[in-house]
Amino acid sequence: VQLQASGGGLVQAGGSLRLSCAASGSIVSINGMGWYRQAPGKQRELVARITSGGSTNYADSVKGRFTISRDNAKNTVYLQMNSLKPEDTAVYYCNANLRTSWRAPSGDYWGQGTLVTVSS
Repeated sequence: VQLQASGGGLVQAGGSLRLSCAASGSIVSINGMGWYRQAPGKQRELVARITSGGSTNYADSVKGRFTISRDNAKNTVYLQMNSLKPEDTAVYYCNANLRTSWRAPSGDYWGQGTLVTVSS
């Protein structure tokens, strides 16, 4: 199983970016998917998560600015980031809780991370 994240880059404050993360491999079902971020010198933190049914939750710091969505047919999760601030600068990691077999419990898988840099 691989989670391939893309869409990071350098943007000015107030700008927008859209992150994508596609899960591939031997997957029978995907439960929750989400985005986390880790800024230099800080712990990894939750940004947003979305369930298989479409329910979402967000970190308070991004509410109203970021939107998480998913395409179940493509096993892909997106993060639309608007009104970006310098404090959003971090490596963003995608996460999926999924099953590779009906005979095995689900587990957490992580993407490689994509760097988002917001300049002031």
